[in-house]
Amino acid sequence: MPTPLDLVEAEAMKLSPEERSLLAERLLVSAQYAPSLHPAWEAEIDRRVAAMEAGRSRFMPAEEAMAKLAAHIQSRRPAAT
Repeated sequence: MPTPLDLVEAEAMKLSPEERSLLAERLLVSAQYAPSLHPAWEAEIDRRVAAMEAGRSRFMPAEEAMAKLAAHIQSRRPAAT
């Protein structure tokens, strides 16, 4: 006797490749576990979102942020002898 999983898989295989891909994506998203955060982190996230929404945050592309961080780290390293 087929299991419910076998039945769902058989039906899913009747979908087009594009539909199967979309279904797979939806299933993966639904299966992701998001652990609860410490209340202090929740408060920090809320504070940062409020600052973004109020326009108090300055945004930059990730590449620029990483370049600035790398330059800062490099400037703090002792000179090679």
